[in-house]
Amino acid sequence: MQAISSFYGVKGKNLRRQYRDSLSGFKDWEQRSHAANWLLYPQNLGERLSIDETSLSHGELYTLVTNKAAKGKKGAIVAIVAGTKAETVIQVLQQIPERQRLKVKEITLDMAGNMELISKRSFRNAARVTDRFHVQKLATEALQEMRIKYRWEALDAENEAIDKAKIAKTTFKAQILSNGDTPKHLLARARYVLYKKPSDWTENQKERAELLFERYPSLKQAHELSMGLSNIFEKTTDKLYGLARLAKWHEKVRQSGFKAFSTISRSIQHHYQTILNYFDNRSTNASAESFNAKIKAFRSQFRGVRNIEFFLFRLTELYA
Repeated sequence: MQAISSFYGVKGKNLRRQYRDSLSGFKDWEQRSHAANWLLYPQNLGERLSIDETSLSHGELYTLVTNKAAKGKKGAIVAIVAGTKAETVIQVLQQIPERQRLKVKEITLDMAGNMELISKRSFRNAARVTDRFHVQKLATEALQEMRIKYRWEALDAENEAIDKAKIAKTTFKAQILSNGDTPKHLLARARYVLYKKPSDWTENQKERAELLFERYPSLKQAHELSMGLSNIFEKTTDKLYGLARLAKWHEKVRQSGFKAFSTISRSIQHHYQTILNYFDNRSTNASAESFNAKIKAFRSQFRGVRNIEFFLFRLTELYA
């Protein structure tokens, strides 16, 4: 827009205003009056939906319902509602005739209680599927939490050693491991190692993992628990078999005694049914995450969102 305005010798601000008010169709947009609060496109409702939250401007969250069949293109947006309050979103979605909403067979979501309530009340016939990647993310975060705890301990130990060296008027020499890392650097640089499966490690990462697990056996056990949870979702096709494998995983968590993993285990147990529904069609919320990425990219083209209504108008022109 700036390039066009400079080419014709017009102020960019004036050209943007002219485009918004006269050329774009924004002024006559039928949903303009309530766009800041909610947008609804019942014609885009499909049998398989995703529901997630997204941020448009200054961290303000919006609840987004999308149709998987559109594959992130025209017809993807079913509803955009300001905020994440369940009752508000439900009121908007219930403007769609119940007969249409009953045709929805499946909806994917994260583990948030408000998303569960919205899905349950708005689409009564739909099977709710908890996104497997959100479940796996919890295990990864628990593992990283343990790594960070050990890193702070290594930093404290090094600081104490430096203080002792000063008192003794000697030179402090940090311990250098066989791969060139110090203990604190080993724990810092192992971050990406712990995200990966052993089969995906490079030679350097293998060496770093061996040193890490030799010094911190509990991290090795926690890494195996994290990878074990991923394997259940990746290699299990039957819901009953998935239930059995999850039960064994829970037992391993109990035996480990790791507090963070025990918390995850309880969360999974509270969402058992919707997590197990994944094995029916192996559905995830990846389409919603992908659409969120498109919104962020669209937002960056605008260099931020100055006018929420106009931004939503442009977004829905493309995707609704």
